[in-house]
Amino acid sequence: MEEYKNGLKNTRDILVELGLNPSQDDCIAVQHVSTIVSFRSSNLVAAGLAAILTRIKQNRHLRALRITVGVDGTVYKTHPQYPKRLHKVVRRLLPECQVRFVLSDSGSSKGAALVTAVAQRLASRKRQVDETLAPFKLSQEQLQLVKATMRAGLEAGLKNKGPSAVKMLPSYVYHTPDGTEHGKYLALDLGGTNFRAMLVKFKKGLQNNTRLYHKIYTVPLEIMQGTGEELFDHLAQYVSDFLDYMGMKKAHLPAGFTFSFPCEQTAIDTGILVSWTKGFKATDCEGHDVVNLLREAIKRRNYDLDIVAVVNDTVGTMMSCAYEDPQCEVGLIAGTGSNACYMEELKNIEKIRQKKQKTEGDEETPETSRMCINTEWGGLGDDGSLDDIITPFDAEVDHNSVNPGKQRFEKLTSGMYLGEIVREVLLDLTRGGLLFRGRVTETLKTPGIFQTKYLSQIESDRLALLQVRSILQHLGLDSTCDDSIIVKEVCGAVSRRAAELCGAGMAAVVDKIRENRGLDHLNVTVGVDGALYKLHPHFSGILQETTRVLAPQCNVTFLPSEEGSGKGAALITAVASRCSAQKERQIDKYLYSMRFSDETLLDITQRFRKELVTGLGRDSNATATLKMLPTFVRSIPDGSEKGDFIALDLGGSNFRILRVKVSHEKKQTVQMESEIYDTPEDIIHGTGTRLFDHVAECLGNFMEKHNIKDKKLPVGFTFSFPCQQTKLDEGFLITWTKRFKASGVEGMDVVQLLNKAIKKRGVSADIMAVVNDTVGTMMTCGFDDQRCEVGIIIGTGTNACYMEELRHIDLVEGDEGRMCVNTEWGAFGDDGRLEDIRTEFDREIDRGSLNPGCQLFEKMVSGMYMGELVRLILVKMAREGLLFEGRITPELLTKGKIETKHVSAIEKYARRLHKTVRRLVPDCDVRFLLSESGSGKGAAMVTAVAYRLAEQSRQIAQILSEFSLTTEQLLEVRKDAAVFVLLLCVSQYLDSDLCI
Repeated sequence: MEEYKNGLKNTRDILVELGLNPSQDDCIAVQHVSTIVSFRSSNLVAAGLAAILTRIKQNRHLRALRITVGVDGTVYKTHPQYPKRLHKVVRRLLPECQVRFVLSDSGSSKGAALVTAVAQRLASRKRQVDETLAPFKLSQEQLQLVKATMRAGLEAGLKNKGPSAVKMLPSYVYHTPDGTEHGKYLALDLGGTNFRAMLVKFKKGLQNNTRLYHKIYTVPLEIMQGTGEELFDHLAQYVSDFLDYMGMKKAHLPAGFTFSFPCEQTAIDTGILVSWTKGFKATDCEGHDVVNLLREAIKRRNYDLDIVAVVNDTVGTMMSCAYEDPQCEVGLIAGTGSNACYMEELKNIEKIRQKKQKTEGDEETPETSRMCINTEWGGLGDDGSLDDIITPFDAEVDHNSVNPGKQRFEKLTSGMYLGEIVREVLLDLTRGGLLFRGRVTETLKTPGIFQTKYLSQIESDRLALLQVRSILQHLGLDSTCDDSIIVKEVCGAVSRRAAELCGAGMAAVVDKIRENRGLDHLNVTVGVDGALYKLHPHFSGILQETTRVLAPQCNVTFLPSEEGSGKGAALITAVASRCSAQKERQIDKYLYSMRFSDETLLDITQRFRKELVTGLGRDSNATATLKMLPTFVRSIPDGSEKGDFIALDLGGSNFRILRVKVSHEKKQTVQMESEIYDTPEDIIHGTGTRLFDHVAECLGNFMEKHNIKDKKLPVGFTFSFPCQQTKLDEGFLITWTKRFKASGVEGMDVVQLLNKAIKKRGVSADIMAVVNDTVGTMMTCGFDDQRCEVGIIIGTGTNACYMEELRHIDLVEGDEGRMCVNTEWGAFGDDGRLEDIRTEFDREIDRGSLNPGCQLFEKMVSGMYMGELVRLILVKMAREGLLFEGRITPELLTKGKIETKHVSAIEKYARRLHKTVRRLVPDCDVRFLLSESGSGKGAAMVTAVAYRLAEQSRQIAQILSEFSLTTEQLLEVRKDAAVFVLLLCVSQYLDSDLCI
């Protein structure tokens, strides 16, 4: 009320000074007019101020604004109600803004001075910031030099003259997609902290029609930097989980493996890890085949996967984009890592070219094809060639990395390192008092805190400085708007340099392709992937512009990969499968005659059956190729055998001796001890006496070592060569096989020769049986399964035996029971009845063998010849250019260089036999039982059975002995019988007389 009265008094005084004599009502009216005018003024000022503040809020994309307004002027300062009214209206118009009004005490003059001071401070700071960032700003001359350095690195890497900073690794990808790819493929992608498993479906005849299903798995840091086995076990588990998720665990899909680290490849499905990058440090991986490591891990998980190709993510990106654009012949990764690949002329790849040289003269195959080269350009500068553009900040980042001195170009260009370079620059500027008020926080000193994604956000044109400030506050950095400007400038300088360097590298690549092809102008598409290229607001534009300026004769289109390198891995697998199918059709003409229809197999079966009957006949055996040798083994184990036995096993380059104990407690058990002895070449090619002396000496050593020298144990002798037997412990060698040529043995009883040698050595042994290894195998398995009545050997040699009805074996007396017959089927076809299925390679094998014209079936089947057969076929195909790009090495031309163990490792070769047998004899329930202990145990089993049968015969004879009468007993019985007859006659006579 007092203020109101004072206001009226002031009104009267003012009106009086104006010569007016106002009444009380006049004063009240004048006061009301003044209030309305000042109210309007404050309202209008508030409206204008609200417009400005709203603009600021919108500029900064803020929901709310907190701001201070500096105010000067007499109305605001002297009017008692004006400030209050202004503040109140502003708050009502902008309720989401917190506005503080600060009165200027010194007026605008002081402000002008402050503006000048701030301008000087900013100019000084800008000069110092510009000096710090100057090394990041590359001139055209520097970029041209980088291009030339990259070009020199590409050329050096293609040569095979020692280490090169740019590795130029062959990928063994020869073709890009042609649109005919179709089918389902699995793609596995490891290149950073995530592992991705994908199922990719390409529809036949519909290019660009692809369906993808995928899951992403995080690879923990402790796995990335743990052991290789742990890493690949994790990957195998991820794949297993994905296949379960897709319901395809049992599907045998071809798979492509994107492995985004430098690998030395010798084939499309082989990749030797050169070195880890991108923070991976798993042990026991470098120098090893990553495909094999994954296969082994998958095997440990008990499922199967057909890994057709291993590719780099860069190659995968190129292939993915080439499916969309046939002109795509270059791949670029600008993300966590940095790399490029391109289709190089095969003739320029010296490391491949040298391998292609034929051994027969200096002739080379036509060099018109291409291969994708994984440049691994991240290593450019490892030799010091980029030292002129490397800043102290780059050097610090390199020093603190897991691989100092390596991947220098990648550390200048890739997303993994750009944020760290920015952090080092910001740290330097802060220490110089140019940022964050000179306060160096623990956050700013923490490596890795400034991730590359922040560069993309900060450099966005749509991002206001206040939002930049918000990002910095999120990182624990209290910044001003000026700080935000500098941070944005630093990010721009670092990322621009990275884009320019990638552009210089790409210019070197496309110019090389143009010159390779002798073109004045090149149109080419580059497939690109990586978060840096896709998400950074300016990176792609700078990269493209730099490439255009530095390679003006190339029209380069950059095509971002939509599905990443995973789809590319699937496409490489699809292309490899397509090319493989085409090559298989060409190869098939050489292998056609080796592929048998069921009709042909049944015909061969019939020929076999006829020859089995021929061999069993007494009169026809002499001309039969299947000798059907009686073994005098009349029974398989029945489970009642027991005792302590020795088995000798002679049939190859090694000689084995076993001690076999068969015992009965709760169930029948077998304990075995064995020793293996070498059989040197000079012995198997020497005299029979030396051979059997060697066997006897080994037997003596064995018995002494096992403390059984004084025991006379039953001995079974596995002798894996064709023998004519007339009883179980007698075997006359018909002919040597398997490279054995010891003289004076053919036609002799090998048991007698061995007994003679044993006697010379003073060894106590009782040889009860001589058996073939095939018979031994049957008896070994017969111990575990009493239905086992067939034995097959498919090893160094091949043979079969089975239990034949005794009545069908004309060579042995008797009709009751069965006897095992050794077919010696390796000689099947020696009479010419297999000529229609023998190939040129079979005939070449036979001509080069020790026994031409003999054992022809064995030469088509057994391990001794299988590897050599494969080698001859490979040589033929290589000469035709169907394999190894026509390259024939001295090793490939060396007889015996490919062994059967290699064929086994390649194919993983038993289910096929099982399936074919079941198909040919569907009415037979056939079980295949692998002999784990070999034929040596079988010899012991034969001896055990013989021992059992002999014991049974003895017991039976003892029981029946009570029914056997001596001559004296028979004469006494005869005498007693005569008296009985006389009495009977008398009785009959008396009876008849009484009747009369």
